[in-house]
Formats: sequence, C-alpha cells, structure tokens
Amino acid sequence: MSFSQPFAIFDADNHMYETEEAFTKFLPEQFKGAIRYVQVDGRTKIAVRGQISEYIPNPTFEVVARPGAQEDYFRHGNPEGKSFREIVGKPMRSIPAFRDPAARLALMDEQGIDRSLMFPTLASLLEERMRDDPELTHVVIHALNEWMHETWSFNYENRIFSTPVITLPIVEKAIAELDWCVERGARAVLIRPAPVPTHGGSRSFALPEFDPFWKRVVETGVLVAMHSSDSGYSRYANDWEGSGREYLPFQPNVFRMIGQWRPIEDTVASLICHGTLSRFPELKIAVIENGASWVAPLLKNLRDLYKKHPHQFAEEPVTVLRRNIHVSPFWEEDMAVLSGLLGVERVLFGSDYPHPEGLADPASYVNALKDLSDEDKAKILGGNMDRLIPV
Repeated sequence: MSFSQPFAIFDADNHMYETEEAFTKFLPEQFKGAIRYVQVDGRTKIAVRGQISEYIPNPTFEVVARPGAQEDYFRHGNPEGKSFREIVGKPMRSIPAFRDPAARLALMDEQGIDRSLMFPTLASLLEERMRDDPELTHVVIHALNEWMHETWSFNYENRIFSTPVITLPIVEKAIAELDWCVERGARAVLIRPAPVPTHGGSRSFALPEFDPFWKRVVETGVLVAMHSSDSGYSRYANDWEGSGREYLPFQPNVFRMIGQWRPIEDTVASLICHGTLSRFPELKIAVIENGASWVAPLLKNLRDLYKKHPHQFAEEPVTVLRRNIHVSPFWEEDMAVLSGLLGVERVLFGSDYPHPEGLADPASYVNALKDLSDEDKAKILGGNMDRLIPV
C-alpha cells in the first residue's frame, strides 16, 4: 500500500456509481420497458415503469458532486442559509475509481483504506417505485445483481465487498437470490429498511412468515447491511402536507427531515418486537448511513416497554439490540457516545465516500477519535468489520 495508517481501516460505507446499463443489461426482453433512460429538457432522467423519478437528479453519474463537498456543512451547519447547490459547489466528472474495482482498489491504497463495503447508489430508488408489482421487483433486482457481479464482483481480492440487493416480497425468490449471490462470493447483502410490499399487503420482514429466509441467512453466515434508501415513508409526510410528491433527498424539507430516521428505528424495533432476532440470535445486522440519533430513544422505549410488558418479548430487548445490531453512524456523530450506548464492539466506521455528504479523505477520521483508547479505535476503524466479514 502506498499510504500507511496507524490502524487498519475497514470502511463500512463506500459507494459505486452505477452506469446506465446497470439495470438494463441483464433485464429479460419482456421487461425491457420497466427501466428506461429518457431525455427531459436536454437532461437524462430515469423512468421506472414510465414514471420519471427525480430521486437521483443525475442518474447517469457522468458528472457528480465532489467527495466530501458537504463536510463543512455537516461540521458547522449553514448559518448563511446557502442553497444545496451553493453548499455542494462545483461538480466533477466521474473518475474510473467510481466505476471500476481495479481503479477503486488503487485509490483505496492511496487513501490508506484496507477493505470496504461497496454499496450501489442508484439502486436505493428501485423497490419503492415497483412496490405494487412483486414479480417485477425480483426480476429487476436480479438484473442489477448480475451487472454488479459482472462489473465489480461481490468479493474483489478480499478487499472490496460489493453488496447485492435482496428484495423480499416473495420469500422463495428471496432465498433463491440469496443463494445465487452467496454462490458467487457475496459476503454481505443489502436489504432495504422498510416494510415489505407483498401480494397480501405491506408486512414486516420480522414476522414469522419470513423465517425461512432468515434461517438461510444464518446458514450462509452472510452479513445483512441495511443502508438508508427510499423506504416509502414519504407517504406519511404526504398525508400531512397534502401532496403526492416522491421523496427527494436533494431537496431538503425540514418537516420531512424531522422523521427522516424513523424507517430504521421502526425496522430495528420490528426485528426485536416481532422476534426475528430472538428466533435467529446469530443474525449479523449492520445499520449503515442511517445516523445514530434514533439509538438512544429506541433503547429508552424498549426499556420502558419491557418494564411494563415483559411477557410480550422473547428476551430482554436491549440485550437483543446490543447483541445483533451494529451501527455505522454519520461521521460527524460522536463514536464515544454511541459506544457507550451499544458497546464499542457494535460501532462501525463508514465514510460514505465518494458522496458529497461523506468524507473526502476517509482515513482522516482517525483524528476524530481522540476520546477513545487505541484499542477501541482499532475496533471501530476496522476490527469490528473484520469480525463480521473474516478472511
């Protein structure tokens, strides 16, 4: 490696930028119209089932915001009331390291990053926009996974672990997709933190009907990553605001931001209250890029509910959360405080590179851990992920 760090770093939150063929190259002919790229006033947009989405304003990623462009905003706020465009500043053209694993590995060497989880970016919009068609959802997600495997592989030189998506509406298909991915080297999979839109209506994936899937996850030993995405909660905000708009992460709305992390809080609460983590205590769950502001309130609520209704829990719930749930918070949050809530073994470092809200220099985060011992720094920066994905 061309750059040395005092600690081995396993970055739990890195991203690729998908190419236009990511959703279409392996899509069967009869489904070709489900995903299209269209021109609107000279700009390329993505259309899912004929509906143009603005969720990602530039879905080609030919031009992107610079990595870490919002660092000052997240460190110090926005006292001048700048617009999002002013905060992000001048964009850049995508470089090979955003698109190709060999180039990314060379960049990781320069950055001093040993290993990384590699998440897709545009994939975060797919499932919500196909929620009323479970069969199509499974077909499109598999096409994406085929592209990801061909382009990035699921395990590139034991250093880049790309996360294929597993969608859950049809349990048997989810199990088949999981097996397909694991057979091709997947060490981690990506599951949307949201209710599952099944043929019978929305359901929590923590209910017993999904147990065959979780049983297979445990048998494979794969890590389940739950990264922030469009979880569909804009429906509830729309009820308040009288609108039908889709969730637009790059157009901040303070009312919607109040409950921005409710999906992950509900997800973790469901995994505990509906018993999945007690029926499958060996499940490894990593919550990525959902912040940590929800952790303390959820722990408080679980303690209170257990005090009043212990018979409704299979186990003491706080113990369950601290056993199964690992959290990679936002880089600007206090890792020492989170370590006190969960235990340092459950805290993961993630830079969100190369997104603008992430860190331009991921390894620089070492300097932010001054309130922790060297032993705890080593765990957070890489040791905990090494335990979750051993080589």
